[in-house]
Amino acid sequence: VCPCLTVLIPLPASLQVDIVPSQGEISVGESKFFLCQVAGEQRISVVRNDDSSSTLTIYNANIDDAGIYKCVVSSPEEGDSEATVNVKIFQKLMFKNAPTPQEFKEGDDAVIVCDVVSSLPPTIIWKHKGRDVILKKDVRFIVLSNNYLQIRGIKKTDEGTYRCEGRILARGEINFKDIQVIVNVPPSVRARQSTMNATANLSQSVTLACDADGFPEPTVSWTKDGEPVEEVEEEDKYSFTSDGSELVIHRVDKSDEAEYICIAENKAGEADATIHLKVFAKPKITYVENKTAMELEEQITLTCEASGDPIPSITWRTSSRNISSEEKTLDGRIVVRSHARVSSLTLKDIQYTDAGEYVCTASNTIGQDSQAMYLEVQYAPKLQGPVAVYTWEGNQVNITCEVFAYPSAVISWFRDGQLLPSSNYSNIKIYNTPSASYLEVTPDSENDFGNYNCTAVNRIGQESSEFILVQADTPSSPSIGRVEPYSSSAQVEFDEPEATGGVPILRYKAEWRALGEGDWHSRLYDAKEANAEGTVTITGLRPETTYAVRLSAVNGKGVGELSLPAEFKTQPVREPSAPKLEGHIGEDGNSIKVNVIKQDDGGSPIRHYLIKYKHSSEWKPEIRLPSGSDHVMLKSLDWNADYEVYVVAENQQGKSKPAHYAFRTSAQPTVIPASSSPASGLGTAAIIGILVVVFVALLVAVDVTCYFLNKCGLLMCIAVNLCGKSGPGAKVLTPKPPLCVCVPLKPVLVVLLPRKTPAEDKGAAQDRKSPAAEVKTVPNEATQTKESESKA
Repeated sequence: VCPCLTVLIPLPASLQVDIVPSQGEISVGESKFFLCQVAGEQRISVVRNDDSSSTLTIYNANIDDAGIYKCVVSSPEEGDSEATVNVKIFQKLMFKNAPTPQEFKEGDDAVIVCDVVSSLPPTIIWKHKGRDVILKKDVRFIVLSNNYLQIRGIKKTDEGTYRCEGRILARGEINFKDIQVIVNVPPSVRARQSTMNATANLSQSVTLACDADGFPEPTVSWTKDGEPVEEVEEEDKYSFTSDGSELVIHRVDKSDEAEYICIAENKAGEADATIHLKVFAKPKITYVENKTAMELEEQITLTCEASGDPIPSITWRTSSRNISSEEKTLDGRIVVRSHARVSSLTLKDIQYTDAGEYVCTASNTIGQDSQAMYLEVQYAPKLQGPVAVYTWEGNQVNITCEVFAYPSAVISWFRDGQLLPSSNYSNIKIYNTPSASYLEVTPDSENDFGNYNCTAVNRIGQESSEFILVQADTPSSPSIGRVEPYSSSAQVEFDEPEATGGVPILRYKAEWRALGEGDWHSRLYDAKEANAEGTVTITGLRPETTYAVRLSAVNGKGVGELSLPAEFKTQPVREPSAPKLEGHIGEDGNSIKVNVIKQDDGGSPIRHYLIKYKHSSEWKPEIRLPSGSDHVMLKSLDWNADYEVYVVAENQQGKSKPAHYAFRTSAQPTVIPASSSPASGLGTAAIIGILVVVFVALLVAVDVTCYFLNKCGLLMCIAVNLCGKSGPGAKVLTPKPPLCVCVPLKPVLVVLLPRKTPAEDKGAAQDRKSPAAEVKTVPNEATQTKESESKA
């Protein structure tokens, strides 16, 4: 800056010096120049004493540059002339400290900083969203003495752009600064489930999840019992979602049970949530041990340990019984104690029967596990078997010596101190198995009967037992209790013989004869059936005749003693006894086979059986079954229905009392409906039509055959009744019973019988079995044919 300026002007008149501009105001930091001018047109020579010019330049003005500047013009004639200018330096409105953005934590008292510098004290106005914040009348907004804006308890909704505006009224100066205010929200975190359950060792995964909020978006991390959880690719144990909010634990095992903490963190703070992972485990038997003991040892304890969560309960069982916890047997030999995950079974006074498998089972709500342990009991041999064995000369028999021993025993047989087999006993053989030895004896004489010794030896000890081979005898006589006579049969009640002879009774023999006759009639009966009922039935008797009957028992040795004879008199000829009925439901479920078991015929041959049945209260038409048939088939019955069957036997004297049998058919099975496709086959109507046509054609063919061959049938009836003629080829013969008759064409039941001669009709072959009748229910309940109509 040149403080002075000298100008030499040769003028006669006085000098006029001016500085342009005449006023000088400069803002701090600005640059400005001033020009010193002399009025007139005269030539001027300028002498610069500062090697400068007539221009005053101020660069980057500051406060210290303020003051009065003088421009001096010198002339030899006029002397010096000068002009001055007052240079004022002022500070414009400037924002010294007003950073953007400014961040605050939600809920804090926020102070928005805005430092304004100016030569004159400025007026500061704060605006938000174009409005003066003071005009909002929100008491939370306060302009402090230093012109900072305070927002008490700042909220996320207070976030935005705030304008700090400064004004200087004297200069009409205005300036502003937009400040971005960011409100950070501390994280909040919530576990979706505070407790999670999982099951170990099932190769399952479990997901722990928490939801975190906040601004900026928080980062989420996890800890397990205070230790960080990190994803390790090589182990593949843990994995996280992209935002870390879900932790997946793979292949869960018991060691994963822990307290997991989900931590959400941002610049405003951090928060956490706790998740307890409970890992349940199926029981697992972790310890069992096989044991060995000696018979009569004081005691031995079997131990079973198990793991699992919840703590499992442990039970014991053997092949023959279950042993519950804390159980004691009546004799106190077995004691079970359990504590936590350990259970013990104590056996006292060890017996050889205690040996075997003991199964330990651990159970909880998740599942169960079982494991077996084995108790070996070493003991001297023990022998069992029937002491007395019965047989007879020539009949082969086995003497059985059952051996129980551990370790295994060596078995030997002796007779009179001599080891068997030997040359003296060629009729003896020995067969051994792991658990028994069999001495096979075929007695040749009385010398082979007597005592035989079985001896078993192991390293614990030895045992011997004597077995007696006894010569069997025939049984004693049974005793007859009561005889129940009928017209053609009698039922004999008896008591079994007191002595069987040492061997089982195989059969009973009944003998009977009419008084005054010499020969006895006989029949054998199976002993099992006879003993079960305590009776035998003799048949083929004559009515009103006195008989004597006696019984004997038969075993392998032979026929035993005869009982005392019992006399009885058969009843006169009468109606038959009611038959006995047995039923068997068919495989189709809606049919039944009813067996008709003949009883006493009343002294007169049974002509037929009359059968009727009903469902609910309505009886079906009566069925007539030939006497030679032993069953009747009832088909096409209603499903899941109760039926009653009544059967009456009829002879020339009349009808028996009805025999009753009740049954229920099966429930109707589920049927898969046929396809409705046209290509799937013929419809039901078409099939019925075909069957009707075939049936009609068959009837016509049979009728034509009957007409030409046997002069009978529908065509024959029409020819005789309408035309009065016999069929073609008719001859004059001795009249015979027609083989065919005209019958109405309606649903009938046809029973086929073999053709009989008149002698056979009189009952000469009553006991011969003819084919069983088969009955099918008729939907329209058509009346069944009579016996005379059923013969063809």
